[in-house]
Amino acid sequence: ACLDPWGRRGGGPACLAQGLGVLALTCLSPRQTVEHGFPSQPSALAYDPALRVMAIGTKAGAVKLGAGDAASGQGRFGVSPPLPQTQHGADAGPRSPPSSCSPSITRVTVVLVPDDYRCGKALGPVESIQEHPRDGSRLLIGYSRGLVVLWEQNTRTVQHLFLGNQQLESLAWEQSGKSIVSSHSDGGYMVWAVSGAGQKTQQPVMSTIPYGPFPCKAISKILWRTCESGNPFIIFNGGMPRASYGDRHCVSVLQGQTLATLDFTSRVIDFFTVQSPSPPSPGFENPRALVVLVEEELVAIDLQTPGWPTIPAPYLAPLHSSAITCSCHVSNVPLKLWERIISAGEQQSPRLSSAAWPIDGGKNLAQEPTQRGLLLTGHEDGTVRFWDASGVSLKPLYKLGTANIFQTDCEHNDSLNQAGTQLPPPRLLVGCFDPYSDDPRLGVQKIALCKYTAKMVVAGTAGQVLVMELSDEKSEHAVSVATVDLLQDREGFTWKGHDRLAPRNGPLPFAPGFQPSVLVQCVPPAAVTAVTLHSEWNLVAFGTSHGFGLFDYYRRNPVLARCTLHPNDSLAMEGPLSRVKSLKKSLRQSFRRIRKSRVSGKKRLNASSPSSKVQEANAQLAEQAGPPEVEMTPVQRRIEPRSADDSLSGVVRCLYFADTFLRDAAHHGPTMWAGTNSGSVFAYALEVPSQEKFSERAVEAVLGKEIQLMHRAPVVSIAVLDGRGNPLPEPYEVSRDLAKAPDMQGSHSMLISSEEQFKVFTLPKVSAKTKFKLTAHEGCRVRKVALVSLASAGSEERLENCLACLTNLGDIHIFTVPGLRPQVHYGCIRKEDISGIASCVFTKHGQGFYLISPSEFERFSLSARNVTEPLCRLEVSRLQDTSCLRWDRRRGHRGFATAAPLHRRPPAHLSARIPGMHDSTGPPPRAPSPHNVDSPLL
Repeated sequence: ACLDPWGRRGGGPACLAQGLGVLALTCLSPRQTVEHGFPSQPSALAYDPALRVMAIGTKAGAVKLGAGDAASGQGRFGVSPPLPQTQHGADAGPRSPPSSCSPSITRVTVVLVPDDYRCGKALGPVESIQEHPRDGSRLLIGYSRGLVVLWEQNTRTVQHLFLGNQQLESLAWEQSGKSIVSSHSDGGYMVWAVSGAGQKTQQPVMSTIPYGPFPCKAISKILWRTCESGNPFIIFNGGMPRASYGDRHCVSVLQGQTLATLDFTSRVIDFFTVQSPSPPSPGFENPRALVVLVEEELVAIDLQTPGWPTIPAPYLAPLHSSAITCSCHVSNVPLKLWERIISAGEQQSPRLSSAAWPIDGGKNLAQEPTQRGLLLTGHEDGTVRFWDASGVSLKPLYKLGTANIFQTDCEHNDSLNQAGTQLPPPRLLVGCFDPYSDDPRLGVQKIALCKYTAKMVVAGTAGQVLVMELSDEKSEHAVSVATVDLLQDREGFTWKGHDRLAPRNGPLPFAPGFQPSVLVQCVPPAAVTAVTLHSEWNLVAFGTSHGFGLFDYYRRNPVLARCTLHPNDSLAMEGPLSRVKSLKKSLRQSFRRIRKSRVSGKKRLNASSPSSKVQEANAQLAEQAGPPEVEMTPVQRRIEPRSADDSLSGVVRCLYFADTFLRDAAHHGPTMWAGTNSGSVFAYALEVPSQEKFSERAVEAVLGKEIQLMHRAPVVSIAVLDGRGNPLPEPYEVSRDLAKAPDMQGSHSMLISSEEQFKVFTLPKVSAKTKFKLTAHEGCRVRKVALVSLASAGSEERLENCLACLTNLGDIHIFTVPGLRPQVHYGCIRKEDISGIASCVFTKHGQGFYLISPSEFERFSLSARNVTEPLCRLEVSRLQDTSCLRWDRRRGHRGFATAAPLHRRPPAHLSARIPGMHDSTGPPPRAPSPHNVDSPLL
């Protein structure tokens, strides 16, 4: 997985490709290891039947290669200039001449046409060029106005003319070369017989408009595939009735009397067929599958199974089937839970074909993943999708829907199904991309999963919090509903945002998988901003812009509700749709903040408070900074205090459960911590009954401590460290011998990460121990924080716990814990990529994911040991017996990699521009033996 040659996303492997030959490969840090998902804005498609490899080009100039299920997820090569866009992947449309060509070879001066076509008008552009299936010297050339010419390259003569009377769109050969088929702008196609040389054919053998007689759209591409078993396949794009289906994106498959319409939800770009792997019979193609590239997904159709079902794709999955709204990663998933999730996913899609993925080129050289990783994505339509993130390919496992629990505003499927009744059957809705959302309030905002008890919490945009349990059987039951008022009867505020989602009444049917047991509705119904789950204590905590709550889902009873609003924070009460949030008010607040920042410096000089002394000391440090070329300790910039009445100061940013010392140093117990946008931290001591007394006693919460950060910076993360400085284990990890027991003898520490700085406090006294102010450029803010465990590249037993931080500039900082000593600093994401920074999620072992487009995740690694990369081989035996693409890791992960030549050297002007490429005047590097390749890379 490589970046484009312009380096748009910072470091990582970068490569340049010409044809099939990889010219150079370099590696930077941090390692951008692989891309997951569907390429954004695809523009071209190609397939090599000999190598059995597929290529997808994008409008940004990238080419992605797809091979076998296990051989590779996807390769990415940058090309410059961007790929030319053609109307058909295999057809040659009009193109601009090369800038280096002289006018004498780019300007057409004379055109010879038959007498029948001497009508005084141009022939129009060339719409299609097709090579004879058995004789490469014979070309079929189709012109827009309907003339088709069979051209013999060796003798440079016209062998046959086909005179059509309709505007031509595309051409295709029949396998034997005795017939051709042409598609036209009126929605019809014609079959022509190819007779002897020098012939003119004015009438086709057959002419039909499949969806006539009413006016139809043009058929932009058509294929003819012969079958040994009987009637051939005729596959075409378009041709739908203009009046009722002019806006639909369809590919039709016709075999004999069977006509099926594949209906997609995005524009069809191109398609091709894949033959059976066995040697074809002479004169027959026997298509095994149809692969269709549409604007938002890639779909493969099984043509050998009745009903023509869809073949699940092992890669290039459309992550954005519905827009992604949140994501989280779960490491080291137990095998039992993994198998249950897979089983639930298999029962969801009975129409999916069991056939293997048809594009099976290449060989997999990667080892099996050492652990199972889950990536969970929440979507705008209320679904949660489970992805296998263990290896290179991000494979879909299971989809959980939450919309069926509520009464939504609209059902878009009804209008689609009603329109479909007018089309001749069968009409197959194909693909999973769905640009519609029943209700924006369904959007998933936060997800929490306990991998040991198979409990999950899904929180949404309208304040809904669903507690779910994994079931292997379908069931029908009613969902308990509880309401938690986070305002605590506060007067003077009125919610003017969206209403809550109304739950459906009575028992509801649920398929095998995660099924809801309790619905907790926050009041007001604002979007949930934080959630955490502790399945050992049967507790779930949730927060919004108004406060936070604690709920006992075993007894189905609210435990705690706390309002975090400042008296002046009226905007949070009014909601996102309120008209009271006017431009005048926003401008007034902006000018107020500017005025405060201007006078704050003068006030500090006259102030005598401890905070002003700290600011004065920081100012002196800034003035004493040396020149940039002198290596010194980074100067920590001053932090401006924030106003207490800033808008949305009550937003709850993080929630955390911990078994630690809060009341005194002798007794530890369950606690809950909450951090807000105004720099407030609330700590509650919890009275949790034992497992035997859960049904008898209720959980109680008592406020233990309340901490206010001096500069009121938003709290991003809270974590408790044990006596050895290690993060506390997850629930059930110690009882199941999956983690070491925490040190409960020494004093614990609390690590609070705000947008401005990191600070370690001792517990239970809550006295400052260590702190680090972020020392990046002015305006830098912490966006994402995670405690990661980094293993040594030499020994897996050597682990080090670190704090990983992503800033709003796209930089990643690594710190030791609890000492907070800075270790490394990487540029990872472009600072202009706001959505990429907002979507970033760290894994427990030093990897991360962020969206590089609405449909693609970039995966990066901060660990030398935990690296996910495509390791595979693509042998090009027909060009050179021992040629293969390889990546030599013997030079180290920062070393230079080369590729064996395939069939020709690159041009001198290319090799001179690429660092490390061999001199084009000297001998090319020796092709390596495919048996002595350490780690080939596609």
